[in-house]
Amino acid sequence: MHETGEMNDFSYEHFFDVGDFRHGDLFVSGEGAWTALGDRLKAYLEAWASWNIQSELHPGVHLLGDRISIGEGCRVEPGAVIVGPAVIGDGVQIRTGAYVREHVILGDGSIVGAHSEVKGSVLFPGAKAPHQAYVGDSLLGRDVNLGAGTILSNVKNIGREVCFRAGGQVIHTGLRKFGAVLGDGCKTGCNTVLNPGVLMGPGSVTYPNATLRSGFYPPGTLVKVRQQQQTVEMDRIRGL
Repeated sequence: MHETGEMNDFSYEHFFDVGDFRHGDLFVSGEGAWTALGDRLKAYLEAWASWNIQSELHPGVHLLGDRISIGEGCRVEPGAVIVGPAVIGDGVQIRTGAYVREHVILGDGSIVGAHSEVKGSVLFPGAKAPHQAYVGDSLLGRDVNLGAGTILSNVKNIGREVCFRAGGQVIHTGLRKFGAVLGDGCKTGCNTVLNPGVLMGPGSVTYPNATLRSGFYPPGTLVKVRQQQQTVEMDRIRGL
């Protein structure tokens, strides 16, 4: 875990290259990166004034609500459901069966895969949730890739504020719904589960089937999973 618990250690600059990101105004220097979520994200989308659809959509795409913006060159496949407010950048792919569920920003070139769900989240340009993933109230940095079946859980079973420990301190997020912050270039193995309040520094990677507790994982962390396996000849089993 990180050695300090100061709030500015977890500001967006430590996770993302905001650069030319169109929605950089969501982030405030010196505040925890997660403050871009929740009420701030809702207010940002409430003030959004450009609700235009610039890509041709298949009749099998379901748009619910009139506050939906879709950029140029997007591919939205039949069976996808988009619930506004949602702002979708240029060149985004939303594949069949995907569920984009309110208060979502998808950056240019991002992907929401078949039967994946994204809710209350921001995907930076090039971020991918391509295969049966759940992304709840989370921030995915540039070129993040979620392995198939990755779950970014966003609510504690006990229904309390999501907090995490760092440097022996408890960091309060002020959010009851908060999934994860994944810095630029993070990758998760298949079937990874991130419990509420996980922050992964840029370039971090998980093995398949990893389960991460809430907390800060420094840049370049590799989260391994060790399994004990046994190989038995079938003839031995039949002879038992």
